[in-house]
Amino acid sequence: MLVYDSMISIRKAQIEDSDLIFEFIKKLAKYEKLEHEVKTTIELLKENLFSNNKKAYCLIADYDSKPVGFALYFYNYSTFLGKPGLYLEDLFVDIDYRGKGIGKALLLELVKIAKNENLGRVEWSVLDWNAPAIGFYEALGAKQMDDWTVMRVTGPALAALAQK
Repeated sequence: MLVYDSMISIRKAQIEDSDLIFEFIKKLAKYEKLEHEVKTTIELLKENLFSNNKKAYCLIADYDSKPVGFALYFYNYSTFLGKPGLYLEDLFVDIDYRGKGIGKALLLELVKIAKNENLGRVEWSVLDWNAPAIGFYEALGAKQMDDWTVMRVTGPALAALAQK
């Protein structure tokens, strides 16, 4: 456990946190107006975060010993840098606990992981309408990648493309 101040601590998620992570994901989806997109289950989270074949990792932020946020991430690879990187899939802090440094502590912990593991970068996506998040990230030194567009194949399109 990493303590950022007397009230904030960051810890690696454990399998016992699966229900909590699922609740954070649903709250994030509601905030982002994407509740209809949530297809995951607690069982899928357990498999993908805590099995021997895990695909992602998760940190939990506690405020005064109460879990109030999370950061879910995975590793990617930059061919240009010739190094792996860390991709932040989700960062969420309960609304009543925003502005207390919890999101910053989560992001700083991810940056420290990247630095300690000699990774090339930390990156993530943010919805273009989410001005508070954009302002938060820019205040920490993050830069928007205006010349890149996110592309995605999922659901029926993924299944159809795989058949070609």
